[in-house]
Amino acid sequence: MEEWTFVHVTDIHVGSPDSFRFAPAWNENWKTARSQIIAADPDFLLVGGDVARDGLLHRSELEQIKADLDSLPFPYHVIPGNMDIGNKYTDIAGPRRDDPSLNVTEKGLAQFESIFGPLWWSFDHKNIRFSGLSDIAINSGLPQEARLWRWVEDQNVRPHAARHVWLSHHAPFIDSPDEPNFNIAEPGQYHDWYFGIDEPGRGRLLESFKLTRANIVLSGHIHCRHKQKFDAIEYYKGPSTAFSQWGDRWPEGDDTLGFQRFDVSGSQIRQSFVPLTQFSSSTGYGPGGHPRPST
Repeated sequence: MEEWTFVHVTDIHVGSPDSFRFAPAWNENWKTARSQIIAADPDFLLVGGDVARDGLLHRSELEQIKADLDSLPFPYHVIPGNMDIGNKYTDIAGPRRDDPSLNVTEKGLAQFESIFGPLWWSFDHKNIRFSGLSDIAINSGLPQEARLWRWVEDQNVRPHAARHVWLSHHAPFIDSPDEPNFNIAEPGQYHDWYFGIDEPGRGRLLESFKLTRANIVLSGHIHCRHKQKFDAIEYYKGPSTAFSQWGDRWPEGDDTLGFQRFDVSGSQIRQSFVPLTQFSSSTGYGPGGHPRPST
């Protein structure tokens, strides 16, 4: 049987010099990754969110990266990240910033959808089903969350595909599917809270993975590559192409910049990591982190 390839890239964080802050190195790293992905000649590209540096604040950044992705010589399928639509919902401030002011918003979700299309999608390709969703809407109480769960329920009862790959921005969990919710107000737990999905939405999503017979779940946000396996499902936490982060969270974690390649042959899906061939050291300007939306 003919072998074919798909690629997962995430957290590319492409920005604009028209913004109040700009990191040209991240844009240059994306250009490197883009060339390498084209050279891999995949059937399609999965883009796991944080496509823009400040897409929520600057619609033009989302429009510019969409034009860039549209010019690729193969299809792509994208979900939003927190820098595109806002952070996961909380009504409690963390130890370092006013997290409620950074919450995902109905407006942010609608803006992304108006540019890139549906916030969740599913398609079949060569006997594999691929499904992606805007997981940041989970536990938000926004109107889009109700729409999301209706869509998830529809996926649960569809006829199964031979194999199923899911795509989210946040990791469904940090260490284990049954871990408790982390405490945002506890400094030692803040990053674990920030990078994962809380209950009760997490359990509902994990149940859908089982019902839809998922084989692989891809995520981003963490900027560190780490593989886990639970209940016959392989969870691949993906690296960023922009900057490294949280590389010391797991002994076997690797925050080297790059993307993940998946080669499919028969019933086998083989994953490999492709590091960037070069890393930009260009300097930029403006604050890091998460400025308030009013900045």
